[in-house]
Amino acid sequence: MFRIKKLDIFITKQFGLLFVGTFFICQFVLMMQFLWRYVDEVIGKGLSLDILAQFFWYMGLMLMPQAFPLAILLSSLITFGNLGESSELTAIKAAGISLIQAFRSLIIISVLMAGISFYFQNIVGPRANQDFYRLLLGMKQKNPEADIPEGMFYSGIPSTNIYVQKKDMNTGMLYGIMIYRMTGSYEDQAIILADSGMMQSTAEKKHLLLNLYDGVWNENMRSQDLAETANVPYRRETFSSKRIVLDFDGDFNLADVNEIAGDARAKGLGKILHDLDSIKEFNDSVGHAFYKEAKSYYFRLPEIGKQDSLKIMKEVAQETANFDTLFNRLPDTQQQEAIRMAMNNVQSVASDLEMKAVYAKALHRQERTHQIQAILKFTLSFTCIIFFFIGAPLGAIIRKGGLGVPVIVSVLVFIIYYILDSTGQKMARDDQWTMWYGMLISTVILTPIAVFFTYKANNDSVVFNIDMYKHVLFKMLGLRMKRHVSSKEVIIEDPKYQEDADSLLHINEEIGQYIAQHKLLHLPNPIEVFFRPGDDQTIERIVEELEAVIEDLGNTKDRQIIAYLNHYPIVATHAHTRPFRQKWLNIVTGLILPVGLFFYLRMCRFRLRLRKDLNKITETNGLVVNRIAQMVTQEAKA
Repeated sequence: MFRIKKLDIFITKQFGLLFVGTFFICQFVLMMQFLWRYVDEVIGKGLSLDILAQFFWYMGLMLMPQAFPLAILLSSLITFGNLGESSELTAIKAAGISLIQAFRSLIIISVLMAGISFYFQNIVGPRANQDFYRLLLGMKQKNPEADIPEGMFYSGIPSTNIYVQKKDMNTGMLYGIMIYRMTGSYEDQAIILADSGMMQSTAEKKHLLLNLYDGVWNENMRSQDLAETANVPYRRETFSSKRIVLDFDGDFNLADVNEIAGDARAKGLGKILHDLDSIKEFNDSVGHAFYKEAKSYYFRLPEIGKQDSLKIMKEVAQETANFDTLFNRLPDTQQQEAIRMAMNNVQSVASDLEMKAVYAKALHRQERTHQIQAILKFTLSFTCIIFFFIGAPLGAIIRKGGLGVPVIVSVLVFIIYYILDSTGQKMARDDQWTMWYGMLISTVILTPIAVFFTYKANNDSVVFNIDMYKHVLFKMLGLRMKRHVSSKEVIIEDPKYQEDADSLLHINEEIGQYIAQHKLLHLPNPIEVFFRPGDDQTIERIVEELEAVIEDLGNTKDRQIIAYLNHYPIVATHAHTRPFRQKWLNIVTGLILPVGLFFYLRMCRFRLRLRKDLNKITETNGLVVNRIAQMVTQEAKA
């Protein structure tokens, strides 16, 4: 039976306070990033405070599901980082409480947050998305002149550039207007200057009505049908009031409310699944219609039976049905006419197919967009749980609180998630990846990482031990670390110098016998390398004796002997005999020729290195023995 304990309340309080703070930080960062897309819609438009408040309110509701996972990741990492840094986590484990038991209250909170995230995506988010874009549409339809900036040319209207020196957002008046209009080419231009004017949208929202006051209209007349002897190269018109209708299909011509409501982001899960069936059925009907039309018009071939087909094949074989021969018999005019008709038919068919391909691609993109939004409601909610099982174990492992290391780690994890998720969505939307693969790639990659960190943290395993990874990397690449022996400040027992010297001389004798017997400079037999078991026990025994001597001499106070000890190489006792210790793995490697050749050459390299190491050991042994003899002589004289 689950009982709420004081530890659960303590950890929940620590997490709750941090979650509230980190949530608002993450929400602010996401809103600022999202605001850059619509900064031109807000800045310098003279919008009232209530409109701006609605703008940011709907934006915040839309981005809350994305802020939940990031806030859980950061707050859980800081919470357990603080507990580890203050040794409270150590006290919890010392009391017999495992890390998973310490997690249990926050696991429940993470599951609840996943449910809240799903609710926001399914209920609140679609409504906020629809109201947000309705607000944008209303802002543009109410003040169409708001999109035109002051002091710079605006090219958002097709074939027209508008310059406005000053705007009055209260009255809607524009001052210092300059308009460049191009009707056919750069030679067919009209330049309109006006002291002031006012812009309004027409009722159907398809045109802009511009009333100009006190201005001049200058227009080039080259494109008009004037005689070459005409004395008027252009016309100039001065007006006190003039009305101009501008065709506009740009930013002002946004989708209406029905199209906004048809966006998949503005629908809940039930609405998406309901509409998805209709979309699939409509797409299938369009595909069948295209197929029937193609079959009727593009592939109108007469139905022939078996006898007719045999007859045609016989005629072709006898070259009586050669189309090139028939074409060459036609007169030149008929040949040109046949070629022209064929080209026209091909171009017509190609244009028709291209148009249908674009339309079909748009239909399938709409279907995939609905599928993406349906899957995203579950994956984004599940990310809350995944991020907790990444952040909390990492905090317990790193044991660093505050906003330093946790923020760096959280940003790195979120960047990895964002890249995977964005790439998967884009590939799935463009139909380059399958839908489930693109939408689940971030979840499939991050889930094993969360399990790995949780397992390591629960078992107090070292994850970020650089020396461990460095040792594994060196071992894989065949590299080795240098020996580091330093003088000890406190020595309990002095070295047994005479015994160590005798051992080193004995090691030199064994090394000499080993080199003469094994012939390390010769290539080994591949059969013995890959298909016969056996380790080099002689080298293992020599290295064990040498390490025992080095460990004993490490207690010396003589700096010269310490320096000699650092000259000893760290000998690999296995790599010069066979690639792996497992017999079956060596056999498989030997049967695969390219892989076997690589490991065979690698083993030859280790044999050469072993020969070099043995010579180095023999040389260093002599230096150490001589130094010990000098020390014994000095002690005898003293």
